[in-house]
Order: sequence, then structure tokens, then C-alpha cells
Amino acid sequence: MRLRFTKGNGKYDLMEVVRPDGAVERIDCPKQGIIPHDMVHYAVEDTLRLRGFIGRVAGGETASFRMAAEAESDGVERLVEVMQGDGWSGGTTPAAEMIDLYRVTCEARGCPMLPVDEADIAAVRERIATLTEAWTAVPVGKAIELSVA
Repeated sequence: MRLRFTKGNGKYDLMEVVRPDGAVERIDCPKQGIIPHDMVHYAVEDTLRLRGFIGRVAGGETASFRMAAEAESDGVERLVEVMQGDGWSGGTTPAAEMIDLYRVTCEARGCPMLPVDEADIAAVRERIATLTEAWTAVPVGKAIELSVA
């Protein structure tokens, strides 16, 4: 499966899920000042080998904003939110504080916290930085593609 992110000129970018059989699903991604939310998912899931939204879609689920609750996927969503928040604040929050915030977020949402450590946070940050550099270079109307195993 491939993910194709196309930079829009308005309030939205576009993510296309290109299935192995050629079928394509499209999701509008509200611009948020950093890489698209689902690109953060890709960074977290691919780097840490976790199954969240992207993994579930790769496993055959429909790409939609509403999916049934699932422990690992819910934990990934909370981690994506924390990483996204870090991106909005410049990516400089100490890793230990991010892990604490992740714990609080999981407790507030009633989902299990996945085992992550400071090295995991650093690895995801590095991946997000690489994706940010690539995304910044993409002109409006053009796309980057990411492969999902």
C-alpha cells in the first residue's frame, strides 16, 4: 500500500490511500501548520512498528475518521496527538515530559499506554523532521508518496 500526500492551496491537503489492487481512498487533511496528521501517524507507526490508523487501513479497514476502539490503535492515536502537539510547539519538549503527557492523555481517555521510552520519542522526532523537510519542499499541487509495509 502507498500513501500519497498532495499539498493543497486552501485549507486542506489530500491523502490518498493507494491499495495494492489500485483502488484509491481519499481523505481531506486540514492544514495544521506542520505535516498532515496522518503523516504523523505514518512517522509513529512506521518508526515504532505499531498498529494504528495506517496499520489498520493497510490491514484492509476503510480509511475513515471513525474506527472501532482497539487498544493498540487507541494508544497510537494518543501518542500521535502528543507528537503533533510537540510539533506545534517547536519540537523541543523534553522527552520525559512528553512521556508524562502521553501517560496523562491515555489515562484521561481510558486507553492503555504503549511502552515508549526517550529513545522512541527521539526516533519519531527524527522521522518527523525528515518528513517535514520533504513536505516543506513539495510545491502546492504536487505530492510525496510513502510506502506502507
